[in-house]
Amino acid sequence: MKKIEAIIKPFKLDDVKTALNQIGIAGMTITEVKGFGRQRGHKEVYRGTEYQVDLVPKLHLAIVVDGALVGQVIDTIRQAAHTGKIGDGKIFVTSVEQAVRIRTGETGMEAV
Repeated sequence: MKKIEAIIKPFKLDDVKTALNQIGIAGMTITEVKGFGRQRGHKEVYRGTEYQVDLVPKLHLAIVVDGALVGQVIDTIRQAAHTGKIGDGKIFVTSVEQAVRIRTGETGMEAV
């Protein structure tokens, strides 16, 4: 099992969810986060005064899939979240040793 974590722009969430649903991925965890990468935030103007916004709002998606689906899920997220502009996000893949469904006690991929 692999855990795919993606940091994306908030307005791309519906596109990513729809694309993942089309390839059969239904379960995911979504968290609102703030952070910065190479863009180092951005400047905004409020009542004529310019100020620096250091932490940019993003969404963190976490999806656990069978190892055979990793490439397809990565490609799907990348295509759906892509705008071509700085700050599109990142995708990380890590191994998951075990999963347990609390309600039923199922383990492994059956729990996911």
